[in-house]
Amino acid sequence: MKYDNLKRGDSTAARLFRQTINLLLPPRCPVTGEIVDRPGMVSPQAWSSLRFVSAPHCACCGIPFEVLGEGLAGDSAAILCGGCVAGEKPYASARASLVYDDSSRSLVLAFKHGDQTHLTVTFAPWLKTAAGELLTPESILVPVPLHWVRLLRRRYNQAALLGHSLAEITGCECWPDVLKRQKNTVTQGHLNAKQRHDNVKNAFGINPQYTELISGRHLILIDDVHTTGATLEECARVLRAAGAQRVDVLTLARVVRPDVLA
Repeated sequence: MKYDNLKRGDSTAARLFRQTINLLLPPRCPVTGEIVDRPGMVSPQAWSSLRFVSAPHCACCGIPFEVLGEGLAGDSAAILCGGCVAGEKPYASARASLVYDDSSRSLVLAFKHGDQTHLTVTFAPWLKTAAGELLTPESILVPVPLHWVRLLRRRYNQAALLGHSLAEITGCECWPDVLKRQKNTVTQGHLNAKQRHDNVKNAFGINPQYTELISGRHLILIDDVHTTGATLEECARVLRAAGAQRVDVLTLARVVRPDVLA
């Protein structure tokens, strides 16, 4: 009974503390700057501007067909885009919550570079919805790692934060240190698709502690933005080579036009 009272007291104190902080420093929408009800919430104006990825989309890479201008009829569940038809991907499928455009860019960059890590509260349910049936109780979430030099500079790995938040609401395990970034690659923002693939080649390895644990597992790679797919594909290759039975990809946003880079 005393323990229960203590828990209730702690909960009440924490709630009062949050209410006081919100009164003194009201939470604001990371897109518009408007005051919102709680941290991590986006304003109605920002919400209406966000474009969520939905069917019909490529059964493999998940790119929306309406963006590509492909006229589809009937069930598109097994239809592949031209890129996936031309070359097999090292992952089974990729899904994303948002189309990466002017509206979502502000949200992603606020989280990725602006220290607004509380946004994982907002993003985790979006990721769960986007993943759909890819998520099972046996799925293991594997965040794309940062090189330690970049991690020191940024102070946190945004992919790991997404993975842990998604794990909390799904019950899936999150293994943030399965992959290790063994090369401090240059920033990919100014590189084209081929340069990006060359840049991340052999950049990732497996943490030896997980060598036996990976075999036969279903792993879901977690990252913030799916641009050309170079990093995600390289990570998937490494995981498959280590014995993973299946690798899927789940990102907060994805680029749908080749001239837009993250």
